Amino acid sequence: MSKVAVFLAPGFEEIEAFTVIDYLRRANIDVITVSVPEENSPKNEIVVVGSHEITVIADNTLKDFIEIMDGKEPDAIYFPGGMPGATNLAANQYLFQLITKMDRKGKLVTALCASPAVVLAQTGVLANRKWTCYPGMEQNLAVYCGSEVKAREVTENSHHIKDVPFVLDNNLLTGRGPGTAEQFSMKLVELLTNPETAQRIHDGSCQR
Repeated sequence: MSKVAVFLAPGFEEIEAFTVIDYLRRANIDVITVSVPEENSPKNEIVVVGSHEITVIADNTLKDFIEIMDGKEPDAIYFPGGMPGATNLAANQYLFQLITKMDRKGKLVTALCASPAVVLAQTGVLANRKWTCYPGMEQNLAVYCGSEVKAREVTENSHHIKDVPFVLDNNLLTGRGPGTAEQFSMKLVELLTNPETAQRIHDGSCQR
């Protein structure tokens, strides 16, 4: 069974988190939700509050997750968007290292809305790849990466695609925003299981 880690930091976008978690679990995928502390916070809390004040109890804190994994990686990682959720994720050095390690091994790295630009860009995984994000955020990569020079360096030869629900390029899956969470989720289900499972869930949940 595939294992997917979903990282939730204060200010995460609830639709993007819950939709993905729900559909993955419908597909009997092992999903573990992980609370990530606020930027520069020493707290290690399992409770996370989303951008619309919805409170969630995660399965594990980041500290516990690191101990449980013991140097291993899950089959896929997912970063929902939302602000300042994405900013809090981007500030975490462990997640930076996990993203680059997963990508080097060809494991699924996935992000939606703000997170492709805010979280993934700075790691360099967007370089030489097609990707998408929340409209307009692709224009602020210099801010998210620290400078114009750094942004150009870490996104070299990347190609942002507009007006699509998601983009799959090799082991990188990125999505546009809350309204595309369902389509994004179903693509992730298909990648981690098979088209038949994805179709069964699609039909059973009366999707468009």
